Amino acid sequence: MAKLSPMMEQYLNSKKQYSDCILMYRLGDFYEMFFEDAVTAARELEITLTGKDCGMEERAPMCGVPYHALEVYLNKLVSKGYKVAIGEQMEDPKNAKGIVRREVTRVVTAGTNFNTEALDETKNNYLMSIIYLDGLFGISTADITTGDYYVTEVDSIRKLTDEISKFMPSEIICNNAFYVSGYDIETLNSRLNISISPLDAWYFDDILCRRTLMEQFKVMDLSGLGLGDYPLGVIAAGSLLQYLKETQKTSLGNLTVITPYSTEKYMVIDTSTRRNLELTETLREKQKKGSLLGVLDRTRTAMGARMLRNFITQPLIDKNEILARQGAIEEFNNFLMDRDEVREYLNPIYDLERLVAKISYRSANPRDLAAFKNSMEMIPFIKSILLNFKNSLISGVVDKMDTLEDITSLIADAIIDDPPVSIKEGGFIREGYNEEIDRLRLAKTEGKKWLAQLEARERERSGIKSLKVKYNKVFGYCIEITNTYKDNVPQDYTRKQTLVNAERYITPELKELEETILGAQDKLFSIEYDLYNDIRDKISSQVLRILSTAKAIAEIDVYSSLAYVAERNGYVRPQINEKGLIDIKEGRHPVVEKMISNELFVSNDTFLDNGKNRISIITGPNMAGKSTYMRQAALIVLMAQIGSFVPAASANIGICDRIFTRVGASDDLASGQSTFMVEMTEVANILRNATPKSLLILDEIGRGTSTFDGLSIAWAVIEYIANPKILGAKTLFATHYHELTELEGMLESVNNYCIAVKEKGDDIIFLRKIVKGGADRSYGIQVAKLAGVPEAVIHRAKEIAVELGNADIAIKASGHSKDFDLHTMENEQMTLFDVVKDDDIIDELKGIDIGNLTPVEALNTLYKLQNKVKNRWKS
Repeated sequence: MAKLSPMMEQYLNSKKQYSDCILMYRLGDFYEMFFEDAVTAARELEITLTGKDCGMEERAPMCGVPYHALEVYLNKLVSKGYKVAIGEQMEDPKNAKGIVRREVTRVVTAGTNFNTEALDETKNNYLMSIIYLDGLFGISTADITTGDYYVTEVDSIRKLTDEISKFMPSEIICNNAFYVSGYDIETLNSRLNISISPLDAWYFDDILCRRTLMEQFKVMDLSGLGLGDYPLGVIAAGSLLQYLKETQKTSLGNLTVITPYSTEKYMVIDTSTRRNLELTETLREKQKKGSLLGVLDRTRTAMGARMLRNFITQPLIDKNEILARQGAIEEFNNFLMDRDEVREYLNPIYDLERLVAKISYRSANPRDLAAFKNSMEMIPFIKSILLNFKNSLISGVVDKMDTLEDITSLIADAIIDDPPVSIKEGGFIREGYNEEIDRLRLAKTEGKKWLAQLEARERERSGIKSLKVKYNKVFGYCIEITNTYKDNVPQDYTRKQTLVNAERYITPELKELEETILGAQDKLFSIEYDLYNDIRDKISSQVLRILSTAKAIAEIDVYSSLAYVAERNGYVRPQINEKGLIDIKEGRHPVVEKMISNELFVSNDTFLDNGKNRISIITGPNMAGKSTYMRQAALIVLMAQIGSFVPAASANIGICDRIFTRVGASDDLASGQSTFMVEMTEVANILRNATPKSLLILDEIGRGTSTFDGLSIAWAVIEYIANPKILGAKTLFATHYHELTELEGMLESVNNYCIAVKEKGDDIIFLRKIVKGGADRSYGIQVAKLAGVPEAVIHRAKEIAVELGNADIAIKASGHSKDFDLHTMENEQMTLFDVVKDDDIIDELKGIDIGNLTPVEALNTLYKLQNKVKNRWKS
């Protein structure tokens, strides 16, 4: 077998340790990849695949990227779900004896990438650890770029799905048992683009996990961290921390606090509801613009943007916490000048959370420190303004806000205002901060002047007017004297080199100058680098103070942003009650009203309670605004529970523990589910997980199947929800089944509403107003006309509608609706049709003039006769 080259043996030894990663190996000015890694990287990065002689019979596949462009290519691989190990040169090749020593210094994955240029500054980049054991799930989530670190437990796949949907991690690590928990693993990667990988069992060892957490937080017992109620969560948190240490190979200095939480502390918003209400992104384009977040986010900092996103995805259910946020927002709007001044000072503040993470992980460059200093200079001004505020929540936030003046001064004294990006370039330490650096810089710039001065002094001292100071690459600096003046050479000169017509000498002063001038560059870089690391370490030691201040700045940013939006958009402070009352006067959809002129948007009232007004059945034509109306009610409730003001003339909002929506549907072809199956799955989830304190938004239940099956299901769903002994949840229920309006007189808690329209000949005008009572028509043909359906189709549809109207099943159904019983639905459906006799069908056949029928008329006639025969046999 051919003998591998030493370098390739070194590479393969490293690759064995990181077999699940693409190994990028530093060789001179490139990071190289070999064998399968090279083939994969060349394909994914669209770079040239070459080969390298490495002692094997065939050349090894190879590709590489320039060292200065590493992050660009690294981010591409990580974004595609690959793990990448970085193999660095651990010594200067000039000083290496034999092959240069190399080691893997970090492993970069989707959830551990802290390159800020690759991340959306308005979103957290979460890594989640899940452990499944005995029917329970331990969950821990962390963002190493911000220091956020959470832990909880859930007892069902549905709750786990809600947590994943809430955090939307870019990477999940798990134990092997999670793969047999029943969770749809394929969904994570193929649909949500979440990388998932199982870890070895030792990561989830209970003792190891506890010890790892205690070492990280420097405690003797975990009870002080509030983790006593989360034994599985502790394992998840410990495994996540161990994984981070294995991949980052450095201290995780910015993970200073772990936050245990109960999922019951926040409103439950399932995946469908987040999607249907378009909380953080639009349904189709997946864009922030057009979502609730797009309307509410007027934050000035990246930290504030992330916190506001978390507010929206985790509405509160504690009344006092909601009222506290409302009070802070109101305070900002009571002092508009101060609010706007604070927002001006917030504007220049960089992302302190991610900057301190870079400092902790020793990846921050001098320009990062300058940005850090510029940001901290704003804090004293912000704090001085906020000290005048009387609101208790704002005062509490201000107390957590450290002005960090000592750190600001350290950076201001040490780092120049506009430093270079690279540490290796030097030149970033401010003049006057370090005497040795000043001396070495002076040597670089003043060296020639010093040598000229020395030459002049020595000429005068020796009396040799032809004496010259010269430089030679081999011998360095020397004093050259021709043989004519050999007898005049001073005694303290030391001969260095003999030439044909001259001698070269060195003096102690010249030797010192030589060392100063020639060594200045290397020494300068070395001293600046060491000094920079010392400054960075001093800042890193204050990470707790910095992160606490960063969170305080983010919170002030969120409240001032919500206050600004409320003032600009005419929002009001809602009352909050715990009696289940939802009373909205002149409510508006916060997003839709911004997409059209505010004057054109038609506001509407909403009234729901736990008694006679628990369920509203809403009828009316398509495009009239039913869905907008229902979603706006849900969004107003949600906004109220994040503490925001709301788009209405007034609002009294009863706290909801959950909001569920069933709006629209589409085929889920990848999993083989039809539109109707998707719809029924969502309905099942709602009915099984809703509580009397929930708000349900249901649109067109049962429309994906036959008329009678759909009507039966819709009717049964309303009865189920309306029964206070079974569910009794507040519900807005939009439907085209006008038969359901009969329930108003049958179920005490049901009320009919409809969207008002104005008929103008064959056309209709949508008034967008919700009025009491039920609609008796759907205006489907008129809507089709508005949509641009060809006139011939519209005309024929009207003819068919007249024919069907003569035996309208809706009319006949209404005659039976008071006796409607779910258990006899099948029999009821049969009696809704007239009994057709054989003689009637024969007589109709005899009367058909086949010769004058068009093909379409013949098919329609055959279809009607066939249905009559079927109904004849049913009856």
